[in-house]
Amino acid sequence: MKNPFILLALLLAFITNQLSAQTTGPEKGAVVIVGGGAISPDIWNRFIDLAGGKANARIIVIPTAGDDSTLNASGQRTQKRLQELGVANVTLLHTRDPKQANQESFVAPIRQATAVWFEGGRHWRLADSYLNTLAHKEFNALLGRGGVIGGTSAGATILGSFMVRGDTKGNSIMVGDHTEGLAFVKNLTVDQHVLRRNRQFDLIEVIKARPQLLGIGIDESTAVVVQQNAFEVIGNSLVGIYDINQINSNAKYPSGQNSSGGPFYFLTKGQKFDLQARKVISQPAPRPNEPAK
Repeated sequence: MKNPFILLALLLAFITNQLSAQTTGPEKGAVVIVGGGAISPDIWNRFIDLAGGKANARIIVIPTAGDDSTLNASGQRTQKRLQELGVANVTLLHTRDPKQANQESFVAPIRQATAVWFEGGRHWRLADSYLNTLAHKEFNALLGRGGVIGGTSAGATILGSFMVRGDTKGNSIMVGDHTEGLAFVKNLTVDQHVLRRNRQFDLIEVIKARPQLLGIGIDESTAVVVQQNAFEVIGNSLVGIYDINQINSNAKYPSGQNSSGGPFYFLTKGQKFDLQARKVISQPAPRPNEPAK
């Protein structure tokens, strides 16, 4: 008979491995992940509501992903847009120096904020500036007190735990010299501009090589709102789901729509997804098979 302690240890190791491979969102607060492009009013309004509403929101805009010639203009443009939508308290925060991101004076505004927004650009710049710093700790603390963290394009990819297109040599390299994200959603990798830039097949090989990850590919003017271990699709276009089980099985109808199956599938506005079970929660109304005309 095998040693029961060895069996117990193996069982615990298996359970630990299964749990560590789960995709999980924040216990409190929300993460709003936008696929780039024009941000529609419904996305901004959801972000503002999650931040406490127009009267109470205290939003920090971080333009660090941009290059030096555009980051001020980008941050100011978003600041102005939020003010136009009725948010009075919007401030900019930026550094390229992780030593500064470790200073109490730098993180003081984050401690007073109800929301943080990451602008687009190159997400390796965000990783170099904030990853594993005091600012990173305060971002997580903001979620812990029920706040919201959002971002668009590069500012979306940084929100997951594994970054694609993070190579400093160019964003056409899927897995490069920067892969660690801020991990507000664990075991998640995010691609953006997916349909607009014909990127819908690019996450397949990434997930094949890292089957513990869930991949989501968000098109422009579209977002997912992650709360705890589920997300909802909002905006104007589609969100692709890249999961190793779907890749291996090519199962039919995973999103509830008529389809012949494939390695990924799309969700549309209003649909919800369980991150841990990796299944669609809310299905659209079934559509009958229509004869060809």
